[in-house]
Amino acid sequence: MIVFSNVTLQRGTKVLLDRASVSINPGEKVALVGRNGAGKSSLFGLLNGTLHEDGGEIAVPSTWRLAQVEQNMPETAESATDFVLGGDTRLQQAQAELRAAEASGDGMAIAHAHALLQDAGAHDAAARAQMLILGLGFQPHELNRPVNSFSGGWRMRLQLARALMAPSDLLLLDEPTNHLDADAIEWLEGFLRSYEETIMIISHDRYFLDQSVNRIFEMENKHLTTYNGNYTDYQKQARVNREIRLRQYEN
Repeated sequence: MIVFSNVTLQRGTKVLLDRASVSINPGEKVALVGRNGAGKSSLFGLLNGTLHEDGGEIAVPSTWRLAQVEQNMPETAESATDFVLGGDTRLQQAQAELRAAEASGDGMAIAHAHALLQDAGAHDAAARAQMLILGLGFQPHELNRPVNSFSGGWRMRLQLARALMAPSDLLLLDEPTNHLDADAIEWLEGFLRSYEETIMIISHDRYFLDQSVNRIFEMENKHLTTYNGNYTDYQKQARVNREIRLRQYEN
């Protein structure tokens, strides 16, 4: 479980969060919504460690692995399949351990590395990577094309596939439907519905959120308000809450 306890976050002179407290249970699929400039990406920064809270505390289980889409444009001659495989850090570590063990001729270390590879699913890793690539709209003949031979939008699709390939307990997705067509978005919705770990999504695509999340965090007026359900459920509940607050203010 991730717990925000009285968290305050300030960027420059602007206070984005003021003593906000929420919790995220394992396996929840959360959408973070709010106006532009409310601080949604900054909250992601708190979770990935690039930013730190100015007050309060954020507790994330020490064993949790985090995955997110890199925002840089990949420049590599690696094939699309190899690039996406590179996102599986557990597999990469096992392969590196095997190379080191073979170089030293240590039989016990070699056996241990092979066990790690089995645990990492090395036998079908390439097939899993290619399933992600094809799901995001690539053609079979493009699986071995160099990454830098694709246009920018397609390279960002490969960055998304690489993040989905990574073993994680928390997956952060910031506008994941950018650069995707309708078929790829539909595929991604299905993938995320079957994803068993915790997900947090920032997206302006309301239909995508309706299909992909089961909880909403609204970032507004320096606070986080939580709603159960998808985006449509949130809209209904938020409308009622605003009407109640308006009546209270008028009274």
